[in-house]
Amino acid sequence: MTAIGWAQIAIFCVIIIAITPVLGAYMTRVFGGERTFLSPILRPVEAAIYKLGGVDERHEQHAVTYTVGMLLFHVGGFLILYVLMRVQQWLPFNPAGQRAVAPDLSFNTAVSFVTNTNWQNYGGESTLSYLVQMLGLTHQNYLSAATGIVLAMALIRGFARHSVHTVGNFWVDITRCTLYILIPICVPYALFLVWQGMPQTLGAYVDATTLEGAKETIAVGPVASQVAIKMLGTNGGGFFNANAAHPFENPTALSNFVQMISIFALGAGLTNVFGRMVGNQKQGWAIFAAMGILFIAGVIVCYAAEAHGNDALNALGLSGGNMEGKEVRFGIVASSLFAVVTTAASCGAVNTMHDSLTAIGGMVPLINMQLGEIIIGGVGAGMYGMLLFVIIAIFVAGLMVGRTPEYVGKKIEAKEVKMAMLAILVLPLMYLGWTAVAMQVPSAVAAMGNPGPHGFTEVLYAYVSQTANNGSAFAGLSGNTMFYNLTGAIAMLVGRFWMIIPKMAIAGSLAAKKSIPPSAGTFPTTGGLFVGLLVGVIVIIGGLTFFPALALGPIVEQLAQNAGTLFASN
Repeated sequence: MTAIGWAQIAIFCVIIIAITPVLGAYMTRVFGGERTFLSPILRPVEAAIYKLGGVDERHEQHAVTYTVGMLLFHVGGFLILYVLMRVQQWLPFNPAGQRAVAPDLSFNTAVSFVTNTNWQNYGGESTLSYLVQMLGLTHQNYLSAATGIVLAMALIRGFARHSVHTVGNFWVDITRCTLYILIPICVPYALFLVWQGMPQTLGAYVDATTLEGAKETIAVGPVASQVAIKMLGTNGGGFFNANAAHPFENPTALSNFVQMISIFALGAGLTNVFGRMVGNQKQGWAIFAAMGILFIAGVIVCYAAEAHGNDALNALGLSGGNMEGKEVRFGIVASSLFAVVTTAASCGAVNTMHDSLTAIGGMVPLINMQLGEIIIGGVGAGMYGMLLFVIIAIFVAGLMVGRTPEYVGKKIEAKEVKMAMLAILVLPLMYLGWTAVAMQVPSAVAAMGNPGPHGFTEVLYAYVSQTANNGSAFAGLSGNTMFYNLTGAIAMLVGRFWMIIPKMAIAGSLAAKKSIPPSAGTFPTTGGLFVGLLVGVIVIIGGLTFFPALALGPIVEQLAQNAGTLFASN
């Protein structure tokens, strides 16, 4: 570990803190229907969309109607993407002549991008045409990201409103989110990436002759436009198989740093939106602080583990940290920070191969996802995931002091606690359940690239990543099989929508409640005591749920390494 390394981490944190209130203020105005500096340009477009879609922007929806609209919207998105992949050989903008994608892989991929997971059991440059990359994947990157944000807004309105039966209008919210937030940021962002050296073209792949005289085909395409939204929307699906480790998806140290900032930007801003909408920005900063503590802890552990490297190599005098699977132009600190950022948020983009991280270094991204990616989290999903833990923490605090739990003026009763627990517990059901099944299926075991505990971690990581809608992978697992494509798709669907439905039930219930003014007995939720309680509840729930599985994977791998036992790759 170096002073320069810690300085990079510190600069990253300072920038995130600085932009949080700026983005929070802007997003609050957008979702409140207030005028912004973009309104003169975009308001006519917004009004035209409502007119074409038959949407009355003044009409708000009940939580059930809001949820049904969201689900139908995603059914349509899934069908469009699935059909595009199945017929891409007959469609234009296919200079490499890509063939139709197999049914099981098309199903997995369509589910993946609709759920904001962007898990990829294929290499983009060798599987998908330009049209599918743009009209299919990039299109869903915008809409799945917007969906996460508006669902968070619905829950925030539940806390902020009182004695009403509506939580907003899904069609209005998703239109405003896409028009006023995602597109205006992504357009200049994509131009910046082109300036940094990222391709943005519809031209054919380029043939080149190497120094040895061999012929090589260099894949290009409309990359920058997809990368911009993949990072900002915490999607993570790469144009190329190597994702953000590929020089065409991440050309420079500056592009790498800006991409990390963009992964956290909107998720952090939503904490400030929450504070503004409930009338006390300190509430948002308290949630941000809890997220920040967990994030910093993960960065410290991961960076320390990667800087220390492998003891077996250190004993041979080959010290200098673990550079396996890392790009030299990024180094250990930027790779470690990126790994923690991308799994703290549900992005899943990678600039280093997580399968090559040390046992403890690789455990940090795994834990980030197992907690539900609430450490900033995916755009929207991180915010509503953390608010579910807030409900549990407030319930625990109420039990300790013998009072009815209250939070930002709302009584937290049995219905909210039950729905929060249902949403939280469905995640380990998928993580651990499918991993256990895979360990009993010979073809699934044969797909592991490594024996022993590391191979087990590859499978566990796959299901955790898909259920948590992250999309990163321990790439040693050969996941493009019928078993992994189908079971992974189920995990993604459950991880996304079985968490959303209980959350929307909470939003509707809270919006209908009266607001209660604070009293002398109200538990304060803006100070260090509440932040500590919230972090403690998250760690305890995570520890009790996931420690046994971690003990079978990265922990025992590290202990075996300390004892001099190594496992050869298959």
